[in-house]
This record gives sequence, structure tokens and C-alpha cells, in this order.
Amino acid sequence: MAEAFAYLHQKGKPTIMTDLKVNKPNPFLPLKDVTIYNRGVGIISIINVLEAGSPVLITEFYSNGSILLNGLQAHLNKTLPNTSFKEQRAFRAVYHKLSNLIIVQIVDHQIVVNKAPIIGWLKKLYPETSDFLLTLPQVQGLNSAWQWYTNGITIPVLRNKIHPYYGTYFPTRFEHLELFDNWLKRYEGSKKSAMDIGVGSGVLALQMIKHGFQKVFATDTNPNAIIGLTEMMGDTKLSRKLELDFGSLFGKWKNKAELIVFNPPWLAETRDSNNLDEAIYYNKNLFPEFFEAAKQMLLSDGKLVLVFSNLGQITGLAKSHPIEQELAEGGRFQLERCFKKNVKKASDKTKRNLDHRKKEEVELWILTHI
Repeated sequence: MAEAFAYLHQKGKPTIMTDLKVNKPNPFLPLKDVTIYNRGVGIISIINVLEAGSPVLITEFYSNGSILLNGLQAHLNKTLPNTSFKEQRAFRAVYHKLSNLIIVQIVDHQIVVNKAPIIGWLKKLYPETSDFLLTLPQVQGLNSAWQWYTNGITIPVLRNKIHPYYGTYFPTRFEHLELFDNWLKRYEGSKKSAMDIGVGSGVLALQMIKHGFQKVFATDTNPNAIIGLTEMMGDTKLSRKLELDFGSLFGKWKNKAELIVFNPPWLAETRDSNNLDEAIYYNKNLFPEFFEAAKQMLLSDGKLVLVFSNLGQITGLAKSHPIEQELAEGGRFQLERCFKKNVKKASDKTKRNLDHRKKEEVELWILTHI
């Protein structure tokens, strides 16, 4: 992985960190045994190759990849159940496994098929090599991420677009952000300092700065989040209001804050969870460790704010609500208020069964020291 030189500002002076490496798809070299797919080859025969665990190379046109993926999805729709939430997860796991056997060739940082998109990440993330292979889903992900990065994404609660770096979580729904923004409008406490645990693309931190917080200290375990926000800020005034650290929970920060904000993953890790995404799934230790650390880091009259959802409960993927459990058993914090908001109806265009969205609520928990 390429080394990234991130400038983190401390006390107004930039400090160079040279040990952050970008999380990115691992490139691989041409394979000896590979099946070629073009429009003259039957899709079912290619799917048989994929199910046998062998790679398939896309040739001729970039759109051939989409044709093959559509054929694969249609095939799996006929052979696998895909109704309940758990069945959908199992379906996606099989689709992920087979689709990632479809590969694309890259030469001189360009995709070697006709009518392929220009993806700036190929040069930006892989400066050390220009010729390699990636899987088709990886290339599609890079392409989407490049569009988001270059064009920006409008977030209703922010004045300016965000430009999320590759591999960085950014919100695609906004009800939880609206809850937080409405609470910030009414917040009457001190605004000297705040902490954002798991900063991601920086939306919560930017909301706090918009509402007058003088300094926000943020952490993330994803180096791409730190690298991307550092690049976005450059040497602007924002870089003196938002300080970053690559680390878990509170990272290297030692000073207590008036406000601590945490938007944790909303789903509990399960035994059959594959390719865990820390932005989506939490393990059994996350909340106990967070609350214990937050007890030490929150000023005596400070507020602890958690952005969460009942998604784990309504899908049956969580036996208990981790915040309710902390309040009942932790002996560290008490509830001041909990605000809830129904999520919007899923798009009519989606093919997935999202009946659980009818019952889903986002939650804003405001806790204080006991």
C-alpha cells in the first residue's frame, strides 16, 4: 500500500505523520489460467466457471461487466431465497464471492476495455505500479468513489458539499444528522471543545464547528478518513479547528471535553458476519470500552451524545440495545433525553426487501455523568 504523508495540526502548527497507509484494493498480476468473457460467450457457461471458483476476465467493452453481473444476479435470484433480512445477507455473501472472481485489466492506470470510465483513483492510489488487475466490483467501487470525491455530495445540514475520500464512510440518509443538528441549535453549554469518535467523512465534526465549537478533536481507525480530511482541510482555518488522530476510541487525546459525540455502527457482529465493516458492525467490546473511556474524558458537567438506531432490534441481529444496557447496568451515565425520528420510506426503485425500514427509528441519546 502506498504511504501517505498526512499533516495533522497541533496548537496551530502542522505535524507530519508518515506512517499512515491508504486502505485500498490489493492489485494482482495477470493470471495464467483465466476464462475470457465477451458478448459471444453464453452467460450461464461463465457463471458455471465462477461457481467452480475460477476467474473470468472482462474483454471488449466495459459494459460487458454489467451484463455479466446482471446475469449472475438473475441466476442467484432463481436459486437462492432473498426475502428476509438474514436471507438477503446470505444472498449478498454469495454474490460478493462470485462477483469478485470477475476481473478487469489495467494498463498505464487505464482500464483495458472500450468505453471504460476514467478513474483518477487508479493513479492517485497506485503511483508505484501502472499495470495490474482488480476485480470488477473493486473497479466499480473506485469509479463511484471517484465521482463522489470529484463532484462532492450535498449534506442537508452542512453549508458546503463534502468530498469523501476513497474507502471513507459517508451518510446516504440524513434523519440522524437532522436530529443532531436540531439538538445543536438548542445546545447552551460551553463550546470550547468537543470530541468526535469515529469521524468518518467529518459530517458530525463539521456540524459542531458550524454551530460554534472552537475546537473539535476527532479520531478514526480508518486511515483513509484521516488522510481524506487532512487533504480536504489543507492549511485553511478549518484545519485549526479540527484536529485528527488515527486511533481507536479517544486515541491520543488526554484533555477532557464539554461534549463527546459518537456515531457507532448500528448492527451487532454475528457469527456468520463476513468481511466485517467496522463502520457497520460492532463487536461485543466496543460499547463497554467506549463508555468506560468516555467516563474519564467527559467533563463533570459535559454531555455525551450517541447517534444510533433500533435497526439491530427490528432485524433480530441484536439481543439487547447497547445504550439501554449501559444505562441499566453500567453505573456511569444517566439519561437526560432521547430523541427519535422515523426514517424515510425506502426508494421504490430498490429491489431489496426493506420492510424493516417501516419500523426503523434513528435515535439521539443525551447522557450525563451520574
